[in-house]
Order: sequence, then C-alpha cells, then structure tokens
Amino acid sequence: QVQLVESGGGLVQAGGSLRLSCAASGRTFNNLGMAWFRQAPGKEREFVAGIGAAILRNTNTYYADSVKGRFTIARDNAANTMYLQMNSLKPEDTAVYYCAAGQGPWIPTTLGNVDSWGQGTQVTVSS
Repeated sequence: QVQLVESGGGLVQAGGSLRLSCAASGRTFNNLGMAWFRQAPGKEREFVAGIGAAILRNTNTYYADSVKGRFTIARDNAANTMYLQMNSLKPEDTAVYYCAAGQGPWIPTTLGNVDSWGQGTQVTVSS
C-alpha cells in the first residue's frame, strides 16, 4: 500500500482559496490514479476530484459537478505529491478532505475503488 499524508487545510472566508497537498510514499506513485474525497458532518464521504496515473497516455482529470470550475487537481510525480487548488470557496465546501490512492492507474471515483486513504485535513469555510 501507499502511505498518504495531507496538509494545507484551515479556516477561510467564503470566496477565498486554499491549496491542499498530499505526500505519498511506499508504492510507485506514478502508477496510481489519485483522488480527493470529502466528508461533511452527518454526510457520506464523496468524490471531489481525481487524476489518472502518469503511465497513462493522457493523464486525465475528473471533477464532481459541485466543484467544477473552482477546484483544480494536479500531481508532481517527481515529488510524489498531489495537490488540490480550491478557489471561490463556499460554506458548503466545509468538510474533512481525504487524499486517496486507487487500485490501479485509473481515477478512483468511488469508495470501493480506493486502496489507501490519508488521515484527512479539515477545511472550514465561513460565510
């Protein structure tokens, strides 16, 4: 399994920005599809954004409709790190954000496709 550690969460006002980071170690990061999920209080964990493995011909990205146009996912394979740039944040973006590694090179879009989880980082957006 790959070990994942998130950082970059915090408190921000609505309309503000945050950048989350996910540092990976263990299995070959380049071969894995990666994603961000989030879980708000009393709600199920949900997919936010994902990025395919570097070994794929085209490293595609995919976003939940709720964040499309506001969030950008990226990966630095040399640094074994994934990022989530979050702009125009809204109070409904408040949640614990989790970094996730897939079981193969494809983007893990469901909980069942995730092989490893980070410990989570809190993002709070005030109105």
